[in-house]
Amino acid sequence: MAASFPRMALRAMSTSVAKKPPTAILLTNMGGPETLDNVHSFLLNLFSDRDLMKLPVQPLLSKWIAKRRTPSIKEQYAKIGGGSPILSWTRQQGEAMEKVLDAISPETAPHKHYIAFRYVDPSTDIALAAMKEDNVKKAVVFSQYPQYSCSTTGSSLNELHRCIKEKGMEESVEWSIIDRWNTHPGFIDATAGLIEKKMSEYTPEERESAVILFSAHSLPMAVVNRGDPYPAEVAASVQHVMKRLGHKNPYRLVWQSQVGPSAWLGPQTSDAIKGYAKQGKKNLVLVPIAFTSDHIETLFELDIEYGELAKEEGITGYKRVEALNGNQVFTRAMADIVKEHLDTKKAVSVQWPLRCPGCTSDTCQDTRDFFTSRTLA
Repeated sequence: MAASFPRMALRAMSTSVAKKPPTAILLTNMGGPETLDNVHSFLLNLFSDRDLMKLPVQPLLSKWIAKRRTPSIKEQYAKIGGGSPILSWTRQQGEAMEKVLDAISPETAPHKHYIAFRYVDPSTDIALAAMKEDNVKKAVVFSQYPQYSCSTTGSSLNELHRCIKEKGMEESVEWSIIDRWNTHPGFIDATAGLIEKKMSEYTPEERESAVILFSAHSLPMAVVNRGDPYPAEVAASVQHVMKRLGHKNPYRLVWQSQVGPSAWLGPQTSDAIKGYAKQGKKNLVLVPIAFTSDHIETLFELDIEYGELAKEEGITGYKRVEALNGNQVFTRAMADIVKEHLDTKKAVSVQWPLRCPGCTSDTCQDTRDFFTSRTLA
């Protein structure tokens, strides 16, 4: 009995080490419906989000809009395979990031990614429940929007703060956030590399005359005029990519996915395509600069809708650069971004505490105060 005690103690120690809580990397994004049956609930959650848009009698109007738009949006998803691939790509990216992080940051290993989508499952609530089950004590919230906007990252972090309070996880977890990374060298290199790959499909003559159109999701001008930093941060991404490419081609930043009659940030991507067609341009290269993986905005809007528009307008050299998806340069960049964040020992970025000059949201202030007040060991 006495001789077996050391072995029993060793096994107990091994079990204890094996059960070390992981450092959680919480990947936040808007998400997308995996199947056609999920489209209505996705739209309902989206149009109910008052951080994204404020509508009169929103609880009622959001239901009406979602019901009205579901059939047409279902048709779009049907054309790209019956659902959004964003969850699949996010899982692949998260798993690849984990492996690199365990190697380059052994002191914070093991690392485990969790996914918190804003409008579909896995929701923020589901992600936090999984983290609680794993006894997570340290969590890095990693926005999967490279450029910050109150309508995207801001909304996700407001929802996260609400759920943290509901689950009583304010003090049991050491929280920190990565709220933007629009000019990180790894992100820029990955994007530039994919552009170079697509440009190589042209002949030398075609390549020389090609125009690069960086396309990002637009914002209502009411949000822009409030002081949202998104347009400037997208523009900074574009400038860094073009510098990395050596400014070999002319380029423009254009904006897609406008919804409704109100004024939105322009020029619209569709209008830019028409305008360059009238100018006799034949070779346009579309770059999804604000998306980390393929989803409806790339697979349907850029590939199908705008691809057909370009053909109708006589643009024979229309091409779309691949999304980052499983690109190894990008997943290494994800790990580097997290590692660099962990090394700072800071909970938030310099930009995070600063609200938009026209902000009137108490929720925004509460969320900023909460994450800014976190202290890291």
